[in-house]
Amino acid sequence: MNLPGLLGGLALAALPALAADVDVLTRAEDTMRRSFPAATEEEWRTRLAQDEVQALCSAHHNTPPPDIAARIVAQSREGIRYPDDGKLLGNWKEGEKLASIGTGGHIGKIQPDRPGTRRGGNCYACHTMATKEVAAGNLGPSLTGYGKRLGNTPESARFVYDKIWNAQAFAPCSHMPRFGTNGWLTPEEIAHTVAFLLDPESPVNR
Repeated sequence: MNLPGLLGGLALAALPALAADVDVLTRAEDTMRRSFPAATEEEWRTRLAQDEVQALCSAHHNTPPPDIAARIVAQSREGIRYPDDGKLLGNWKEGEKLASIGTGGHIGKIQPDRPGTRRGGNCYACHTMATKEVAAGNLGPSLTGYGKRLGNTPESARFVYDKIWNAQAFAPCSHMPRFGTNGWLTPEEIAHTVAFLLDPESPVNR
């Protein structure tokens, strides 16, 4: 959490509501910095500093009014980027690997990133997908049989791709990570993940 970035990115209408919380925010940032003493300024900027969308969600406790919600959706949609080859359905086997990877993106001295560590989606932390995976979470909806329900049309692929890239393009202040926006997955990796969810041969749909 970065206090200057938080205050600077908020709409003026939200500032009075934050004024009483400035001390809390300052102390929270101080606690975060002391908790990760080895974190570089780049790590703080790219991983812990709030951007405008995050700041708006914080200011409105994840329930923004309609005008702010529309602003979040529009901004989120504008930021979506697609693979250079335009293919939104990649290789489901690669997507299966990405969905299972829970490492990468660690911060500070407790468990820093290792050179060459592949980032993944850690999708099973929140979703049930392939039934053979027993260590699956239930914070998000079950995605087992997702391709059977949604189909694997170009429209379906576009919807799933966009949602993985940035779920806030559909649901303002969604708790789902913004995998593409935050650079957690590349466009090509997201296309592989889309295939894992939609391909009829994927274990998600078998």
